[in-house]
Amino acid sequence: MAQTLEPFVCGGLSAMLGSTVIHPIDLIKVRQQVSTTGKGSPMSLAVGIVKTEGPRGLYKGLSASLFRQSTYGTARIGFHRSFSDFLVKRNEGKPIPVWQKAASGMASGALAVCIGSPFDVALVRMQNDGALPREAQRNYRNVIDALVRIAREEGVVKLWRGLIPNVARGMAMNTGMMASYDQAKQVASEWTKRDINSLHTSLIASAIAGFMCAFLSQPFDLLKSRLMTQRPDAVTKQLPYSGLFDCARKTYVNEGALAFFKGFPAYYARCAPHSMIILMSNESITRAYRHLFGLAKDREHDLVTAVRFHSAGAVVDLHRHSSTALDADEYDAESAFGDTGDE
Repeated sequence: MAQTLEPFVCGGLSAMLGSTVIHPIDLIKVRQQVSTTGKGSPMSLAVGIVKTEGPRGLYKGLSASLFRQSTYGTARIGFHRSFSDFLVKRNEGKPIPVWQKAASGMASGALAVCIGSPFDVALVRMQNDGALPREAQRNYRNVIDALVRIAREEGVVKLWRGLIPNVARGMAMNTGMMASYDQAKQVASEWTKRDINSLHTSLIASAIAGFMCAFLSQPFDLLKSRLMTQRPDAVTKQLPYSGLFDCARKTYVNEGALAFFKGFPAYYARCAPHSMIILMSNESITRAYRHLFGLAKDREHDLVTAVRFHSAGAVVDLHRHSSTALDADEYDAESAFGDTGDE
C-alpha cells in the first residue's frame, strides 16, 4: 500500500507546498489575465491589493488552491510517476524515449484536470473577486461555500466550466513540467558529468521545466481563466463567451495575438518557482517517505537492521544496510554482525 500510494502522497504534498509559496503571484496573474484593459504591472497590482484588501488579500482563495492541489496536483504527479514507472519497467529498466514521457505527461495531466476542475473554478473566482465592483463580488466565504453556491445557483455542471481549455492547459503544463524535467535531468547529467539525482542536476532540470511549463500552457491558462470567471450580462443575460473558440476569437480580434500571453512575466514568475519547488521538494519528500516506510530507492525494502553484539556487556549497535549497496543473496552475516569471539 505504501509503495502504491507513494507517488500520489509525495506529489500532493509537494504540490500543496509549492502553491502556498507562490499563491500571491498566482492571484496577480489571474487578475491580469481576466482584465481586458491591459493596464497595471504586477507590482502595481500587488500594491493596490494590499492597499484595498490588506496583506491577506494576496492570499485570497488559498483554501481553494490547497484543495485543488490535494486533488489535481496529487493526481497529475502521481499518475505521471505511475505511468512512467510502468513504461520504464516495460523497457527493461532503460530510459524511455521523449515521446513516451510526453504521452505520460499529457495523459496524467488530462485525468488530473477532470478530477480537480471544480476546485480550479472556485480558486479562479475567489482570486478575481477583489478586482470586481463591490456589487458584482460573489464573496465566497471559503472553497466549500464556493462549490456549494456554484452548484446551487448555476448547476452542478458549471463546476466544470472551462474544462476543455483546462484539460489542454493541464496536458501542456504536465508535459512541460514533468516530461521535460525527466528529459532535462537525463541531458543535464550527461552534460555536467554529475549524478542524475544530484542537487546541481536537479536545479538545472527544474529551471528548464519551469520555462517549458509556462510557455506551453500560458494561452490555455488565459482562456481558462476568462471562461471560469465570466458571468451573464445584467441586461441581455448572455455570457461574454459562448465557448472556448468564441473566447479565443474575441480575444484575438479585440486584443491581438499577444493577448494570449498577457501577464506572462507574472505567469512565468508563478510557474518557474512553482515547478522548481514541486520538483525539488518532491524528491526530498519521497526520500523521507521511503525512509519512514522502510522502502529502498528502487522500491525494495531495506535489509533488516543489523545488530552487533559485543562480548562485554551486550552493547547493541544499530546499522542500516541499504539494499542498493548489498545484494541480499550475497549478504555476509559476519561482515554485518562483526567478529564477536562468541558462538
